[in-house]
Amino acid sequence: MKLASVRLITSRLDELVEFYELVTGASFERPAPVFAELVTDGGTLAIGSDATLPLFAGTGITTASNASAILEFQVDDVDRERRRLGDRVQVLQEPTTMPWGNRAMMLADPDGNRVNLYTPQTDDAKARFAGR
Repeated sequence: MKLASVRLITSRLDELVEFYELVTGASFERPAPVFAELVTDGGTLAIGSDATLPLFAGTGITTASNASAILEFQVDDVDRERRRLGDRVQVLQEPTTMPWGNRAMMLADPDGNRVNLYTPQTDDAKARFAGR
């Protein structure tokens, strides 16, 4: 088994796509007007419009209601990314070195989902991510 994707459901599809394109520097594919996906080496970030909610009837899915998950993107230099993004994104936590050896900063997307950009800093952290 492999983790294939994470999907966000939103009432602001275009706004979320624009945010993630800005943050990642990559373009989403739009196989349908109500769906977009960013395919990366590590997995896929999918974004679905709230128009797709009837497809998941009875599952309890709602838009913009996440308070416990963090979407994470490994970057070459988190401090450089902070400078590049400037004031175009909401920064919840400035770049900080974490006890497990990553240097990370936390953003919020337009729906309030937490987005962590990180760079392994210590030898142990770099070893954990080698070959991924």
